Amino acid sequence: MIIKVKMPEHYGESPEPSPEPAPAPAPAKKKREGVKMTDKQKSDLSKHMEKVGKDMTASEKKSYRMKMMSRMRKGMSVAKAHKDIMK
Repeated sequence: MIIKVKMPEHYGESPEPSPEPAPAPAPAKKKREGVKMTDKQKSDLSKHMEKVGKDMTASEKKSYRMKMMSRMRKGMSVAKAHKDIMK
């Protein structure tokens, strides 16, 4: 005995895929713009290096000077930059 069953109309069709959520846009990377030191900052740093760098090796002087420059480009004064490095 064969029983015929009425199948739903959508039977055999592939179900519609659920829409995938759009990937979140990647945060835009902030481009670091080079801020140049003013002539006054350069001269102040040179004077400071003459005072401070007497008992430093060449590599220590270079490292210290680079740290000072990076802070001064952000707007710190020579005194504040020195204090920040010596923490």
